[in-house]
Amino acid sequence: MDNIRFVLVMAMLMISYMLWESWQIDYGPKPQAIISDKPVIAGDATVAAAGQAAEAGQNPANPAVVQASADKVIKVKTDVFELEIDTQGGTLRNLDLLKYPHEKVNTVVDKAYALIGMTPPEKNLNPIRLFDSNPESLYLAQSGLIANANSAAAPDHRSAFSAEKNEYQLAEGQDELRIPLTWTNDQGLTVTKTYTFKRGNYAIGLEQKVSNRTAQDWSGKQYNQLLRKLYSDKSNNSFIRTFSGGVVYTEKDKFQKIKFEDMADDKYDVKAKENVHSQGGWSGMIQHYFAAAWIPPADQDAQFYTNDLKDTRYQVGSLSPDLIVPANGEAAFTSQLFAGPKIQPVMEALAPGLELTVDYSWLTPIAKGIYWLLNQIYGFVGNWGVAILGVTFVIKALFFKLSKASFQSMAKMRKIQPRLKDLQERYADDRQKFNTEMMAMYKKEKVNPLGGCLPILVQIPVFISLYWVLIETVEVRQADFALWIQDLSAQDPFYLLPILYGITMKIQQSLNPAPIDPLQAQVMKMFPIVFTVFFLFFPSGLVLYWICNNSLSIIQQWYITKHVLEEDAHAHHH
Repeated sequence: MDNIRFVLVMAMLMISYMLWESWQIDYGPKPQAIISDKPVIAGDATVAAAGQAAEAGQNPANPAVVQASADKVIKVKTDVFELEIDTQGGTLRNLDLLKYPHEKVNTVVDKAYALIGMTPPEKNLNPIRLFDSNPESLYLAQSGLIANANSAAAPDHRSAFSAEKNEYQLAEGQDELRIPLTWTNDQGLTVTKTYTFKRGNYAIGLEQKVSNRTAQDWSGKQYNQLLRKLYSDKSNNSFIRTFSGGVVYTEKDKFQKIKFEDMADDKYDVKAKENVHSQGGWSGMIQHYFAAAWIPPADQDAQFYTNDLKDTRYQVGSLSPDLIVPANGEAAFTSQLFAGPKIQPVMEALAPGLELTVDYSWLTPIAKGIYWLLNQIYGFVGNWGVAILGVTFVIKALFFKLSKASFQSMAKMRKIQPRLKDLQERYADDRQKFNTEMMAMYKKEKVNPLGGCLPILVQIPVFISLYWVLIETVEVRQADFALWIQDLSAQDPFYLLPILYGITMKIQQSLNPAPIDPLQAQVMKMFPIVFTVFFLFFPSGLVLYWICNNSLSIIQQWYITKHVLEEDAHAHHH
């Protein structure tokens, strides 16, 4: 009963986990609205101005915060982005990921609808919107400068910048697009905020150059932050719960997830006695498949903070060290903003630990190995479905010895099944005697009734890891396999894979020893139906793995059972 018990254990674990997670999301503690309008950053005179700079306005419906007139918005289009830059502060908003639509048209499904004279359901083919100026789904990338005491005032994310053009587009054959915004005051200080976009790249460069034409030195720091309204992924079904919230990576504490309701934590309060400082590091916000993160220069010491504003708005960001710009001199702050899909090799190349935003939880070491293997196989075959089948073969090969021992135990159990039934009938009124005789038979026949347990225990973390790899890997999202399976991250539109899974489970049952208890035997017969229904709602990529795994197990189990029975017949013959 190796695989059936494995499936049962896995199902129980997954259902328990998902119920607990659903409870936490739906009925767990909710974030408390902060009534006070105190500055986010307060304290000594050096950072007093940052309170206003880091706080994103007093009201999310304030036109100065979430709205901008057409002439104050710069429209930008590259091969991967379409977005707006608000000239008020140079804030990035309404960022669409052009290569990632919400849904995908399934051509086979459309043809099936056409055959029966029906119109297929409409699909949302609009690109995923990451940053958003809509007050209900507010999400902005903000940046600015904070002048120290006795230095000329500097622009924050609410200051008015001017731009040369209202529209920029990455032209054919052009690899880089630079968009400068300029702010100046009447004291001789000019700040040029320049965004750099590169072809095929989800990392956006930011340079804030300070030209000091005043009579004295200017000193101050840069801040970069993300502001977001409380977010939960509505596209997730009840079988897929992924983390949405803040993340911070530091040299000391490494990768840390911060729930929205925990963003008022003193640890990340810039006025705390021991702030979170780190050389390098980064801060961001993540959701299923996509992430945004501000990345300070790796060689600089950064101070990270989070904040819980009123009206369920949250911030995560960083402050740079002080920079001194001499009188009649120039100097620049730099940083990078990643905004896009969580493709691990891409993120790994940008900053240490950024790939950890692909959240595999406590199974990260195993899951990263499975992802690496999946990626390697995909590099050869060019099809994510075939890559999943390849991973299944490799995992099956790794567990071959364990599975062999388990199947041999099952085969021996099947062989003694009639004799066990006789014992049960003989000692129907004496349970203790039956158990004694049964254990004696196990010992004589060298049968270990728990022989299937070790493979189950070893495979559980591997299966859960594979589950998270297939759930979290953005490359599998909307990836074709073959025929009607045109999105491995979605359930089978015709439910054929779950039915095929149920058939393989039924075949496996026939190879396993049936329970002695008639009631248990009847219950076991229902399992293929129960799990077929259960798998109807799973991503087709995961069901594909199970079909392949079951099919390989059937072949292996059939061969071993036949081999054990032949050995037994040969021994009796002699």
